[in-house]
Amino acid sequence: MSRSAHPAGPRHADVMTEGHYTAPPADLNALDGKVWARTVTRDEGGTVTVGGIEVTRLAEEFGTPAYFLDESDFRARCRAWADAFGRDADVFYAGKAFLSRAVVRWLQEEGLNLDVCSGGELTTALDAGMPAERIAFHGNNKTVAEIERAVTVGVGRIVLDSFQEIARVAHIAQRLGKRQRVQIRVTVGVEAHTHEFIATAHEDQKFGIALAGGQAAEAVRRALTLDGLELTGIHSHIGSQIFDMAGFEVSARRVVQLLAEVRDEHGVELPEIDLGGGLGIAYTSEDDPREPHEIAKALGDIVTRECEAAGLATPRISVEPGRAIVGPTAFTLYEVGTIKPLEGLRTYVSVDGGMSDNIRTALYDAEYTVALVSRTSDAEPMLVRVVGKHCESGDIVVKDAFLPSDLAPGDLIAVPATGAYCRSMASNYNHALRPPVVAVRDGGARVIVRRETEEDLLRLDVG
Repeated sequence: MSRSAHPAGPRHADVMTEGHYTAPPADLNALDGKVWARTVTRDEGGTVTVGGIEVTRLAEEFGTPAYFLDESDFRARCRAWADAFGRDADVFYAGKAFLSRAVVRWLQEEGLNLDVCSGGELTTALDAGMPAERIAFHGNNKTVAEIERAVTVGVGRIVLDSFQEIARVAHIAQRLGKRQRVQIRVTVGVEAHTHEFIATAHEDQKFGIALAGGQAAEAVRRALTLDGLELTGIHSHIGSQIFDMAGFEVSARRVVQLLAEVRDEHGVELPEIDLGGGLGIAYTSEDDPREPHEIAKALGDIVTRECEAAGLATPRISVEPGRAIVGPTAFTLYEVGTIKPLEGLRTYVSVDGGMSDNIRTALYDAEYTVALVSRTSDAEPMLVRVVGKHCESGDIVVKDAFLPSDLAPGDLIAVPATGAYCRSMASNYNHALRPPVVAVRDGGARVIVRRETEEDLLRLDVG
């Protein structure tokens, strides 16, 4: 299938984008399995399907823009993480990546725990039936009300993020007649190879208590003396979208060193160590993420080796994959609107969404890819920038990619790997309506988070 060619920007085989050499893919109709959900394919007619359903049919039923989530893929990734770490470790899904009641139920059924970092996420988890003891509560500035509720319902752990919070949680737990299980989040001074805004283990940032200067040791000292707390371990998180395991090795070594210092000073071997999450996924064909079993073996070997060297029993390991589970399982479907060629530069392709449904490109300079999904095309490639409809020049969804030069208004294009941090960080900028999340599985599709309506917007506007 093809349409008449639309006037386009550069169509030559190789172009320069943002100062580096870029070649178009050999086949614009091919779908790279690294970046698309596992059931995504093209049918014989050339239309992309997910869970056996054509995207054209999904667009007709649910509209665009919309997030379509491959439920089978999500569940399979949960099982892969659970199987990789086994019964001697804990896997906490990081709810900040994307959370809904349906997701909570899937996590329970597949044997994963849940990490939350706000009262709203805790409410969603409890409402969907997640047992409180399988919930961890994170955050650098938990309110008194949030702490009271977490302690009252009996969350499995609260991750303490400051000296003030150590005292605050202890006081609340004691007042409620509870002894709350806690971990202390430490910053280990590791500069993860990631965007500076999502690197979280160097000292100059808002999370955790620094190992440097003995601060983390002092935090442990205080927590061990407070009746309302049961200190179970140390937590570390070095950043997000990380492919290199070297940072985790340095982090684990420094955390284990702290555990050894705790043993030597207090005669206590803390039984848990949480190495956080942040493992990267493939947003483009250039990304090369590790499989869960590789990650589990690498982390297990690192902790075991360091503990043996320190003469410690190996603690129970926890990890917190969020993006690594949900990120690859969803794509965002858009309808093409205005197509604007800029001679000698590129073609701007405007879609019916934008930074309100995916802020990551503007916020983190994130890289994405895109494909024409409502049909195939034999037209030559053109360099495009996919942009949204918002009143911002930074409203970019995909900075540089190739689409067929016969692209036309009304075509459907899709951006893969949008399961994490897209709906979670979506906004109503320009009074946009946040898109729905539609779960697709075995030929069926159902809304798990509905599309906002204009009535929703007006309902909050009480002026």
